[in-house]
Amino acid sequence: MEGQLGFIRTEMDLKVLILFILRRLPEAAAWEELTDITLLSDTAIGYFDFSECLADLVRTEHVEKSDSGYTVTEKGRVNGETMESTLPYSVRIRAEKAAAALSEAQRRRSMIKAGHELRSRGGLTVHLSMSDGVGPVIDLQLLTGDSEQAEKIEENFRKNAEKLYGKIVELLTEEQ
Repeated sequence: MEGQLGFIRTEMDLKVLILFILRRLPEAAAWEELTDITLLSDTAIGYFDFSECLADLVRTEHVEKSDSGYTVTEKGRVNGETMESTLPYSVRIRAEKAAAALSEAQRRRSMIKAGHELRSRGGLTVHLSMSDGVGPVIDLQLLTGDSEQAEKIEENFRKNAEKLYGKIVELLTEEQ
């Protein structure tokens, strides 16, 4: 990391930045998500430096790795909070903006569910639901003929749940 332009100069700076980012996320971050946010936060950060620092944070139990991604542990939360003021202001601002965008995407993902199951008499049942964080807004089951159709319905619902909900309400409330 030495000799590159940017504000993150040491392994410790980079570890603090990773903890800073993870502390601002409501759920685990996938490898790609965490990599993108970290590398975009400062031009001096290299992929291999990031990889080594993240592995070290996992090894020292500051960060936990699971099937769903990376989360900060209590140890990481306490140590990161203590050290985050050492991060340069411009890096913190960029990291906060990127983490806020990911956080919003994670919140939306957690409120929209789509999946399917095989029916005993043939076909598939597609389950679609959307929550507002308090309770369900819509909970819908559809019969489909094959898994290709079911997967397409799920994909479209995940991308457009709010718009589809609005259209369903509009159709159900319009005067005939």
